[in-house]
Amino acid sequence: MPQPLILPVDDASLARAAALLREGNLVAFPTETVYGLGADATNGKAVAAIYEAKGRPSFNPLIIHVANIKALDDLIEWNETARLLATSFWPGPMTLVLPRKKTCPVSLLASAGLETLAVRIPAHPGAQKLLQMVGLPIAAPSANASGKLSPTTPAHVAQSLGDKVDLILAGGRSQVGVESTVINVTTPEPIILRPGGITQEQIEKILGHKISLFEASLADQEAHASPGMMQSHYAPHIPLRLNATTVVDNEAYLSFGPDLAKTGAAYLNLSPQGDLNEAAANLFVMLHELDKPAYSGIAVAPIPNIGLGIAINDRLKRAENRG
Repeated sequence: MPQPLILPVDDASLARAAALLREGNLVAFPTETVYGLGADATNGKAVAAIYEAKGRPSFNPLIIHVANIKALDDLIEWNETARLLATSFWPGPMTLVLPRKKTCPVSLLASAGLETLAVRIPAHPGAQKLLQMVGLPIAAPSANASGKLSPTTPAHVAQSLGDKVDLILAGGRSQVGVESTVINVTTPEPIILRPGGITQEQIEKILGHKISLFEASLADQEAHASPGMMQSHYAPHIPLRLNATTVVDNEAYLSFGPDLAKTGAAYLNLSPQGDLNEAAANLFVMLHELDKPAYSGIAVAPIPNIGLGIAINDRLKRAENRG
């Protein structure tokens, strides 16, 4: 497997990494939990490249990393519980799931079309410096091929991803070695969606009461494996019809590839050039735009079931079944 560029964390490599991220490239960087595969969370095509590099089977929400609490003010809606947990455990191995602001600049692909956002402030000094230098929210799942062991060293990243990542920042072995604890604080009582580097006992001590741990059935785990086993995914309110080559009954049409007809009560094209990366970046934005009661449904053109097309079709099938 071709090997990526690996550089020790210093001012020069951090500046290079920040520039690569701003340009829409992928950078693996150290955190105290595991190494993260980072991309500009506001750039849909960069986020799509994460899924492509990991071979992720479906578009599950990604954790958004920022340098400090103030950087979250434009992204999420705070509540009292979230503030208490944030000031108690950040920077550190805790992720909070909160409502995303309507004006949130993070790509809908990064949150899988959901109205919530999973956010974290890592404690690793290299991650901290990188996030401060880049000045952007960074989407960063673990830097490994989907389904493989989580990476806790630069060598693990290189072995798993090869040159699918543009740069690996080598910041030593991850101290915690397991992913962050994910807590849903959108509900009246917080729920631990994924156990991790902060224990249930530590969280309960801060909150002053017991909290529950989310348990997914074995049948549901593949569908829910997101930063925190999310129970639902975005689906339009109006019917969705897949593999459509024509539109009927006042349907809106979501096309893909060269299409001269441009038919339908409304028309959008995921990628006129047939670029699956561009299509992935546009998927949730365009579904939201066509999801209007004025239309009888959304007819979706066939999407090639290769590469990112597999993930696009996976998400569309889930949306169709829920719609």
